[in-house]
Amino acid sequence: MTEEQLRIAASKRLERDGKVFSTPIEVTLDVIGGKWKSVLAYHIIQGPQRFSELKRLVPGITEKMLTQTLRELERDGVVSRTVFAEVPPRVEYRITEHGASLQPVLAAMCAWGRGHWQQVAASTEG
Repeated sequence: MTEEQLRIAASKRLERDGKVFSTPIEVTLDVIGGKWKSVLAYHIIQGPQRFSELKRLVPGITEKMLTQTLRELERDGVVSRTVFAEVPPRVEYRITEHGASLQPVLAAMCAWGRGHWQQVAASTEG
């Protein structure tokens, strides 16, 4: 994005749910920022996931936080939730078409993280 485009984008404000966003980066971080949202989106983008599978894939997340974060991702149109009428009930989360557009963002985050990890590892070895 050019400096001119950034200036234009910054001059327009978006308000939602009482929050005021002054840059597109703030909007992005609201949707996938925080400790768990990007991690969950990363796993769900790989294929449909059940609640229990996500809990296993993301060690350290509590059930309450997993539920809350999935609800926020669903509210923002990143994931869809399907409840199957079975006993016991089965709930599956899928990436939406809109959520799939995050794939290049998540891939870039993975690439940067991998490079950073290698740089830190190399600097602690020497």
